[in-house]
Amino acid sequence: MSISFDKALGIHEKALGFRAQRAEVLANNIANADTPNYKARDMDFSSVLAAESDKQQKGRIALERTDSRHIEAEGLAMMDDTLKYRTPMQPSIDQNTVDAHLEQSNYAENAVGFQASFTLLNSKFKGLVSALRGE
Repeated sequence: MSISFDKALGIHEKALGFRAQRAEVLANNIANADTPNYKARDMDFSSVLAAESDKQQKGRIALERTDSRHIEAEGLAMMDDTLKYRTPMQPSIDQNTVDAHLEQSNYAENAVGFQASFTLLNSKFKGLVSALRGE
């Protein structure tokens, strides 16, 4: 009997990946806090995770490749579809929409969520290892 890692790990693997992508976006916002005309972006983690969960439950929709030289389309434009521009709380003279305190707080919150996802994945792997050993 084979083990399906998709079923065994659940959505935690994808959640970890989305948290890492969100960390990159937030770090980019913090790095560009002093860049004139820079527009802060963020992704709505819960809606992205819900969409991925829907995909897993309903099955993935794949595009038909009519030529072997065609590129697989799965996951190519994920970041552009999920990134939204942040509405600034205070206007700035240089049109920059980054609020450093808000970005740092979102980054810290995302880091805690990343650690939680990592801990859940770690416990899943420990459970699989103990099941394989027969403990």
